[in-house]
Amino acid sequence: MTKVDRRVVITGMGIISPVGCSAEALWHSVEQGISGVGPIQRVPPDHLKSKVAAEASDFTGTIENFGELEKTTKRSLKKGLKLMCREIQMGVAAAQLSLSDSRLSPEIYDPHRIGTMFGCDYIITEPAEFIRSIRNCLDENHKFASEQWGERGISQVEPLWLLKYLPNMPASHIAIYNDLRGPSNSITVREASANLAIAEAATIIGRDIADYMVVGATGSRIHLLRTLHVVLQEQMADAEDPRYGGQPQRASRPFDRDRSGMVLGEGAGSVVLESLKTAENRGAEILGEIVGHASTSVANRQGVADYRQAFQNVLNGVLRSANITAAEVGHINAHGLSNVRCDREEALAIQEIMGDQVPVVALKGHIGNMGAGGGLVELNASLLCMQHGRLFQSLNYDTPDPDCPINLVTDDDVEPGDLFINLSISMQGQASAVAIRRFP
Repeated sequence: MTKVDRRVVITGMGIISPVGCSAEALWHSVEQGISGVGPIQRVPPDHLKSKVAAEASDFTGTIENFGELEKTTKRSLKKGLKLMCREIQMGVAAAQLSLSDSRLSPEIYDPHRIGTMFGCDYIITEPAEFIRSIRNCLDENHKFASEQWGERGISQVEPLWLLKYLPNMPASHIAIYNDLRGPSNSITVREASANLAIAEAATIIGRDIADYMVVGATGSRIHLLRTLHVVLQEQMADAEDPRYGGQPQRASRPFDRDRSGMVLGEGAGSVVLESLKTAENRGAEILGEIVGHASTSVANRQGVADYRQAFQNVLNGVLRSANITAAEVGHINAHGLSNVRCDREEALAIQEIMGDQVPVVALKGHIGNMGAGGGLVELNASLLCMQHGRLFQSLNYDTPDPDCPINLVTDDDVEPGDLFINLSISMQGQASAVAIRRFP
């Protein structure tokens, strides 16, 4: 952890999610208890145990999804969409929305003093990209002849194919289309990526290397191949469970006694960070202040994650980094995966470090697990809670689990407090946290 010397604040947010593609849509959904989970549409569900997902159905990948744009930027971006897969498009759209929300434009910033930091999962190509190449290498028995690939197959692959799927491309596109010539980096630590991107960007501004940073994260678990990877590796919610009454929206149940696993999700989130001085000088609306961050990775020799220790580490670390006590934390936005073991160990870590009275919210009941993008959408949800002066109810928490001794919010009249901690963790035990304070 690096001490931030210049104060760093948040001045814009962008959201692409299963419950809408704006701050207003996200707040309406959490306030009204609306879930984005439904029958899976974008992947054939025939051979999947779980046939539900939280799809960002409002995101169509057209230029209209990218918010207000200057004419030249709009024209260039529209042409560039064909070089972005859906996951990258969502990330770029969230970033453009956050820039628009912050009222930050090229007339305001020095391009050498603004950069971008983006979190991303590993991105898998669509199998359709290779259909023509593979067909061109079939022998007379319609079997794939690998020895033909060099001569007849690879020539049929689009020359710029790889650019559509590289995980550093969200940051690259954002920097190019907005002329951001400052520090740029891409972080690929699965679900932990969003908070890590926030932490690194805040450190860059704190060290006076940049004045502004566009920070985001994008991810998806809804993809022909990626979905298979997840189903084979992780505990999935079974929406056919009779306890859920065949209702997809009840499948994601963070911390509930009857949770059965996570729900596939997709989306992206973004924020604009800048120094307090630049924000005040230009009269920007300040949504919150970054006051601390921490990260850790804990697993045994067999690679099995120790979630409990990882969450303990980052909670202790973020309290030290922010120089605060547990009593000063207004609420925690939990990872809340709806996985039986992960939820239990997260809850126990929160109780041990923070006590059992701090209010806890869990957004994945609304949006499922969207991978790297989830952490930033969750962070934005907490920022909206501070704006509106109340926390949202965590969905599908019908029966408290005695193994999860936390104060999960089930009412709509709980105050968010003046400071919150955002928690995330990957399946491998890489955890991250940031602390954000309400700006006076």
